[in-house]
Parts: sequence; structure tokens; C-alpha cells
Amino acid sequence: MAIINQATKELQVKIVYYGPAMGGKTTNLVKVHENVQTAQEKGKLVSLATSLPFSVAIKGFKTKFQLYTVPGQVIYNTTRQLVLRGVDGIVFVADSQYEKMQENVESFSNLEDNLRTLKLNLADIPYVVQYNKRDLPNVAPVEYMEFLLNNRDVQVPSFSATANKCEGVFETLNMITRMLLHKFINESGRRPA
Repeated sequence: MAIINQATKELQVKIVYYGPAMGGKTTNLVKVHENVQTAQEKGKLVSLATSLPFSVAIKGFKTKFQLYTVPGQVIYNTTRQLVLRGVDGIVFVADSQYEKMQENVESFSNLEDNLRTLKLNLADIPYVVQYNKRDLPNVAPVEYMEFLLNNRDVQVPSFSATANKCEGVFETLNMITRMLLHKFINESGRRPA
């Protein structure tokens, strides 16, 4: 859950990158870490599979983003649940290769199951979908992936990406951060003074 400190004008937000093993979650974080301007506060990439903190100033608030990845392997499901605790936004990173479609669907279903275990509902959490590895030869059409992973009453923003080339990485991150900031601005506007 985001932490808003009015006294220090600080907002702390947790974004979790979720998806199948070897889909590109960690690669996204590595590319963000490599390319975030040093003029902004950039934390150390604690572990390639754990978290990346960075911050920016927005409308007088210092906004700290904590980016996390979950382990892709199913045997680490308890760790996935721990990483999801207190989540504010989610980036679901799907592997675009045809042979990975079943794993994508299973991972997305696992995300929903783990959120339910934590008494959370995906529909209440801002999230986006990234279709990664678009540079490989055997990729499914985006329309097919949309049907499998974004076929809901309200579709979420989705992005094509080649994370290892840093293509689509910041477009995805920018959208989830904009969605989160919009949510918190709206929520803080409704709170009684």
C-alpha cells in the first residue's frame, strides 16, 4: 500500500513485475537501472531478482518508486506472495514466443490466485501488460496475446517490448507510474481535510 507523508511531501509506491520464468521481468529492472538519470535519486539494484528503488519529484511531492520482480518458477510461490504484499501497481511481463503462451496464462492465473490469498482483487489494482521478446522469430501476434491475457470487460494498457534492447521498457514503466499517480491524486482529493 502506498505511503503518503504530507509532512515530508513524500509518496512511496511499490510496483511488482510479475510473469513466467525467463520472460524478461528482471531484464526490465536492469534496463531501468542502467538508464535512470543520475540527477534523480537512484538506489542500488539490490539484487537482480529483488528490487530497484528510484525517486522523482512530482507536483511538490518526492515520489519514491520501489520496483520488484517475483521469481518466475512455480516452486517459489510463497516468495511471490510475500513480494505482492503491499503492492500498488503491477506490470505483467509476458513472453511473446508461441511456446510460452501456456506459461503466460498459468502465470497470470497464479497472479490472480496469489492476490486473492492476500485478500486483494486484480481489478482494484492498477496494472499493465507487457508483451516482451518481440524481436524473436516465433512470436505470437499481439492480438492473440491480447485475447489470452487482456480479454476483460475493461482492458488495461499493453505494450510490445524487447526489454534486452530497452524497447518498450520505459513506455511500460511510464504508464504504470502515471496510472498510480492518477489514482493517488484522485484518492487524496476525496479525503476529508
